[in-house]
Amino acid sequence: MIRIAELLDPNVPRDLWPLLKQVGVDEIVSLLDEGEQAIRWVHSESHLDERPASIPRPGPDGHSWSRPALDLLNERYENAGFSLVAIEDTPPMDDIRLGRAGREEQLDLFCEQLRAMGAVGVPVLCYNWITVYSWARTGLAVPARGGALVTEYDHAAMLKAPPRPEAELATEERLWENFEYFLRRVVPVAEEAGVRLALHPDDPPISPVRGLGRIMRSVEAFERVVELVPSDFNGITMCQGNFALMTDDLPGLIREFGSRGKIHFVHFRDVRGTPEHFVETFHDQGPTDLLACLRAYADVGYEGVLRPDHVPTLYGESNERPGYAFLGRLHAVGYIEGLREAAYAG
Repeated sequence: MIRIAELLDPNVPRDLWPLLKQVGVDEIVSLLDEGEQAIRWVHSESHLDERPASIPRPGPDGHSWSRPALDLLNERYENAGFSLVAIEDTPPMDDIRLGRAGREEQLDLFCEQLRAMGAVGVPVLCYNWITVYSWARTGLAVPARGGALVTEYDHAAMLKAPPRPEAELATEERLWENFEYFLRRVVPVAEEAGVRLALHPDDPPISPVRGLGRIMRSVEAFERVVELVPSDFNGITMCQGNFALMTDDLPGLIREFGSRGKIHFVHFRDVRGTPEHFVETFHDQGPTDLLACLRAYADVGYEGVLRPDHVPTLYGESNERPGYAFLGRLHAVGYIEGLREAAYAG
């Protein structure tokens, strides 16, 4: 049966953690204190020029992706009654993606994380191939049902922003060349470590954005990904909000990739609109048949992890981290638990 986990930043106040236990969540997907995603976190158009240094300074226990730091992270979650089942963060990777000086050093750090995760027993690494930033939004506080706040992407608004200086290096051809180089280097390490790689799609699945090419934006691209370096450890993150913008048959796509063992991780969410202009939705309000999606996971025997993603900010909550306020996540967990019970009832 598919398992429901939740994402935690190690620095989120721990007085919120018991709420997850109370709604039945025992498994955790984590960011890293100094990882690329933890640094990028919010990605509206206004944030795209705020970039971290290439490699943060290590703390007293080494970088947060090193073995000693991951041991401590795992212990922190275990002491709170959780199991750490996936990491959704990496060392900085833009030198790898863009083929710049520093690529080999960043590749070494990525492989260090894989080996450390294998040693600690964390079986899934979610990563992306998006240069400079991760998920892009042009609106972070769009009113939704009952005044809840959701995020929005409007490509027409994004076109008003100037190209990024990295655009010359971020052509689609170069991104594919650098991605193949990356995969051939890291997949053997993942196999040895026993860690499944789960590539996340571009968000939004559109190219270019501020002059930066984006290549993980179609079903055909992910077919190419899993064939580029064939391995049981080279797979995808089925981020449903993104894939729903790539196909009219999301349950069929889940069956296609799932039957081949290529879905290693799931982001369970929904959007309304097109790749050029969409808004996030409540899990119970979007256009996608989410029950049909869960039945598809059941049909292919997927027993990995799902986590709710990009929820609305509800009344009384701070919108400091759009998409990741707590009340919306609790609502999502409860809704998904009901869908799962229905999907697996037969």
